[in-house]
Amino acid sequence: MKALSLLSGALLLLCATAGCQSSETAQAEAATKNPSAPAINPVERGQYLVTVAGCNDCHTPFKMGAHAPEPDMTRMLAGHPQNLLMPPAPASQGPWIWAGAATNTAFAGPWGVSYASNLTPEPNTGLGIWTEDLFVKALRTGRHWGQARPILPPMPWQNYARMTDDDLKAIYAYLRTIPPVVNSVPESMPAAPPS
Repeated sequence: MKALSLLSGALLLLCATAGCQSSETAQAEAATKNPSAPAINPVERGQYLVTVAGCNDCHTPFKMGAHAPEPDMTRMLAGHPQNLLMPPAPASQGPWIWAGAATNTAFAGPWGVSYASNLTPEPNTGLGIWTEDLFVKALRTGRHWGQARPILPPMPWQNYARMTDDDLKAIYAYLRTIPPVVNSVPESMPAAPPS
């Protein structure tokens, strides 16, 4: 036991004198010491994250392509089309618990009806007036504006909440660079409380 205690003490002393540090700290220091190390461009990082996180899968309306539905990139990240009025949500039946529109921008399930938001920087119908802080808070809390109504399924805000602040800020930075699209998405409709 005494030997283990001495070994622990020696390791702590070694770490203190050798400057033990996390790999993130070491990488950051290496980047500042090596001017040729590439800096991470937040907009490029944000574009990468938006791509791999599948944001276009729900926030860009689908259209029929040559062989299958595909995102309509002329309306990239503009959300549910304002001129596409949806019929009442179908009742859940059998093993099906939710339904999605052909555009993949409107969804109905036990939570009610939700519509993919306009993520473009358009000031009146998109995220144009959102600050970086509001954007980060919304994805951390799962609430619109970081404090209002809940962000409804199928938006996986819980996954985004686990991203680093730098990643969320990079996504915000990228979204500020895409073409603004005027598209007023309908308000989501939470399910009626059980009677």
